[in-house]
Amino acid sequence: MIEQQIDIATRDGAMSTFICHPERGGPHPLVIFYMDAPGIREELRDMARRLGTAGYYVMLPNLYYRSGENELGDFIGDAGAATRTKMMTLMATLDIAMVMSDTDALFAFADADPAASKGPAGTVGYCMSGQHAISAAARRPDRVAAAASIYGVRLLTDREDSPHLAARQGKAEIYVGWAEIDHYAPLDQLEPLRASFAEGGVKAEVELYAGVEHGFAFPQRLAKI
Repeated sequence: MIEQQIDIATRDGAMSTFICHPERGGPHPLVIFYMDAPGIREELRDMARRLGTAGYYVMLPNLYYRSGENELGDFIGDAGAATRTKMMTLMATLDIAMVMSDTDALFAFADADPAASKGPAGTVGYCMSGQHAISAAARRPDRVAAAASIYGVRLLTDREDSPHLAARQGKAEIYVGWAEIDHYAPLDQLEPLRASFAEGGVKAEVELYAGVEHGFAFPQRLAKI
């Protein structure tokens, strides 16, 4: 496995990005792995490595680079209270347009790397970035063939750039994993999201994970799984 930490030039600065892919057998299909609100940490890099070992060229960008933040540190329990406050502040500094601009830079970098395939790509996002994974499918309908949102937030809003509308503009198959106990993504939005996808002709699966809480995918989170 080849691993790199690269500064990728964007419209707004240098975005530190973890990249991993198999050493042989390339070029490898691209997967853009959008971080969750707690930011870049070893737990996310390990998840990227798992995708890499399956044969993918994985890019894990630090979306907080505009604020000069790299890794926020421990956010669990009482000791992580200050970090969680900072995390929420940082999350509010981002919007979909900014992350889609970053996505353009990620594709441009990958397209110049012989190790990355120029064919169909995938996106995955957890928490705050479920919306970004789906929005990227609309941003690059020529490339993104599959997008996954895991307990993603703000998937159904009244904004023009709402992910439930963006999904209709792309050609990707969409997967949404929904935690039943999640105050960040209320359960009463699940069926309207399903209906919107069906109405828009989106190839989508919205799966409810019964009895689990927001954050269930991460072993270090204090969440019911």
